[in-house]
Amino acid sequence: MIFIIFFAATVPRSSSASTTQPALSKKEATHERILEVASRALRRHGLDGVGVADVMKEAGLTHGGFYAHFESREALLAEALARVRRDMAAVIARRVAQQRAGQRSAFRVLIESYLASANLSAFETACPVAALGSELARCTQPGPQRSDTLQTAARDLATDLIGGVRKALPEAVPATAAPVIASTLVGALQLARMLADQPKEAEAVLASARSALLNQYDVPACGN
Repeated sequence: MIFIIFFAATVPRSSSASTTQPALSKKEATHERILEVASRALRRHGLDGVGVADVMKEAGLTHGGFYAHFESREALLAEALARVRRDMAAVIARRVAQQRAGQRSAFRVLIESYLASANLSAFETACPVAALGSELARCTQPGPQRSDTLQTAARDLATDLIGGVRKALPEAVPATAAPVIASTLVGALQLARMLADQPKEAEAVLASARSALLNQYDVPACGN
């Protein structure tokens, strides 16, 4: 995998499954359909917006069939988050390959795609860390919302993002810059979304972050 980064505002939602893989059984196909619906709902509405009844209804299934596939709502959330990671890895590999054909650096592709204006409203297809980070962080803290299962999912998403940024860095940039860049990407997108009713201000946030990151870290800025 080239990256496990999450930005896909202009890429249609499609399964990452290869056409060469064996056909799924009826139960497996149903399981995947539930996960597809749940993963979209996660980023569209957040953790609290993923209700078992609503997910099953949107998937065209009865509420009673849920427990044939998942032990609990928490188990559904954990698998849905894993599904997001898997699907977005495939989407980004395609997107990067397409855009790098124009001789743009991998780092520039990452920054410009993640901080694209289209991602302001693309909760379902853009970075799940930006969409869910605050909620998932609460699951890692002591208290009634703590969940070991979701804590693991949160950690995986965060480390995937940082690791993906690290792999996209120009050679002259130290790996220690990756957490700073990842934090800037997530924070800029979240802040811009908070200003979505003021389009000029929201775009200014994205443009400023893009410019700052590219000027400091892209290959020309590093003297290469």
